[in-house]
Amino acid sequence: MSLVWYVNRLRAMSTTEVVHRIAEKASKSRAKGRREGWERYQVPGPLPRLAGLVENLARAPEQVKREIRAASASILSGRYEALGAGWPERAPENLFPPEIWRLDPVTGGLWPGAEKYCFDIPYRHERVLGDVKYVWEFNRLQFLQPLAADAALTGNKKAIAAIEAAVESWYAANPPFRGICWNSGIELGLRAISLLVVATLCGAQLSVATIDQIRTILHAHMVWMARYPSRFSSANNHLVAEVAGEFLIALAMPELPLSAKLEAKGRRILAEEANKQILNDGVGAEQSPTYGAFTAEFILLCSFVARSAGKPLAAHIDTRLKLFSNYIAWLSNVDGRVPGICDDDEGRILTLARHEPAYAASVCAAIAAYLGEPPTGPRPPELDLRDALFGSAMTGGAAPSGVKTFADGGYTVIRETKRGRDLGIVFDHAPLGYLSIAAHGHADALSVIVSVDGEPLFVDPGTYLYHSGGQWRDWFRGTRAHNTLNIGGADQSIMSGAFNWSHKAVTTLESASGGKNWSVTAVHDGYEKRFGVVHRRALFSTQDGFAIHDELIGPGMRMAEIVFQLAPDFNAEVIEGTVVIGRHSEAIGLLTWNEPGEITVNAEGEIGEGGWYSSAFGKKVEAKRISWRGTVPAQGVTCVFALAEADGTKPAADYTGNRITSPA
Repeated sequence: MSLVWYVNRLRAMSTTEVVHRIAEKASKSRAKGRREGWERYQVPGPLPRLAGLVENLARAPEQVKREIRAASASILSGRYEALGAGWPERAPENLFPPEIWRLDPVTGGLWPGAEKYCFDIPYRHERVLGDVKYVWEFNRLQFLQPLAADAALTGNKKAIAAIEAAVESWYAANPPFRGICWNSGIELGLRAISLLVVATLCGAQLSVATIDQIRTILHAHMVWMARYPSRFSSANNHLVAEVAGEFLIALAMPELPLSAKLEAKGRRILAEEANKQILNDGVGAEQSPTYGAFTAEFILLCSFVARSAGKPLAAHIDTRLKLFSNYIAWLSNVDGRVPGICDDDEGRILTLARHEPAYAASVCAAIAAYLGEPPTGPRPPELDLRDALFGSAMTGGAAPSGVKTFADGGYTVIRETKRGRDLGIVFDHAPLGYLSIAAHGHADALSVIVSVDGEPLFVDPGTYLYHSGGQWRDWFRGTRAHNTLNIGGADQSIMSGAFNWSHKAVTTLESASGGKNWSVTAVHDGYEKRFGVVHRRALFSTQDGFAIHDELIGPGMRMAEIVFQLAPDFNAEVIEGTVVIGRHSEAIGLLTWNEPGEITVNAEGEIGEGGWYSSAFGKKVEAKRISWRGTVPAQGVTCVFALAEADGTKPAADYTGNRITSPA
């Protein structure tokens, strides 16, 4: 498995990157023999502080402060949950035993610790200990952020004691650069930011010994991130995380030897990556709205702290953040939730260390506060630490309506009212993902995501798991799990690892028009080499909803499958060739095809047989999956979705037979 991964990874690299990887590997091997203890990184100095955060925390609304206190109390009680799993509950007097930093809460196994050089741990291919995401998540130390905020607001001595115990325990268990906590730069960047937030918010209440340990950890993190930066095909959100960590340490600890160099590096790379990772229309280059928000929050925090310190970053970064906010406003439903397009591992930067169902909208509320502008779209009802630290507004803006095409990022969003119902549609004509490996992309070209009255109806299936996902990882990012057409169950793009693709489908937007009779047409070439056809999909408005016309451009006719994955709350049944969709006793709409085929609705079975939905990392549930299988003739096949009235009555028009044609 490991050899196959390396071969496929090499195929995605340029010659220059291969040379870089060889040199990096040699550097890591040389470092293995050096026992770089903490004493090497001990540098006396003042309390590290990030400018601007304390002032906003003091001004936070009372409802935000209540959430901070509640999150702190939960952590102090010994409870912690993340990524769909709960860690074993610990006694309040022993919250951080040495083994907690190596524990997988799902399997109960312990990852290698100080006895093992970090780069000798093959976490990508580990199947017994579990998904490395879990142990990394706890070691981000983000649960210390609400404790620090609580201590800053209330002087909570238990919170201070817990922070000091955590820092001391982590320091003792994880010497440089030994164990599972040191082998990924993004993890170092996030952990460094957590410690900087702690020192900033409540550092004056911490012991001298704790502050010395925090300073030493931060210094070692800075050196390690600078030594092994993410470059080339790895230069996605990982690069931004590392640079953000380095930059913020440099601002908070200017006396360190590398600070001046890394501050200048951070200014340059953050300016560059804001343009690369947030496209000209605001879409995140990695395609995932939540990964886009993750990158945007890193950039936002750096911009906020730099400006508060009187050393602002490049002006165009603000413009890029605003563009991203506009895109998320179009995607968001009334409570700020966005479709789960591509990967989402629930990464956060400033947090109360709990699940956030509308993370992207929360980041955008913080962006609006930073820019001093009204919110660009709905904000989530949930409140979090970033609301306090950025001074976010407690109310959001109106959701946009109409038709909006994001041509650079590859999405068209339609929001309109029909038959007394709010209809939302996202049509995906985007590239697979970012950079040569498209690590967080899914094979979802020309998929359609639909909401009715603000509730998800036809959904993206989500993410579920990463490294330990195996076949489930492949299913959730494969074509058959998405609301598009597949041929023979084949994926449009070909996987070559859990975060790699050997062939990437190219998608092209052919036309898009707005207004009452809107339409969008796009094609992808993912099946051309293997099946000799190009898939063209036209999405267009009808009186009672919308229609989708699928064509396979090429010689002959092909058997294909067209899929619609329902959200778990919805049910469907086939009645005389029509799929009747409802929720509980309420009729939602009808789905019909104008060509004969086998129509099934299934929510049970193994991978590939039933429907599955992942609402959060580590979670999956069965959900009805609608499938049409049949021959696609030369003229194509059309399916129509017609809304029921808001009172639950059926559509007035009969959309069966051959009455619906493509807009052309």
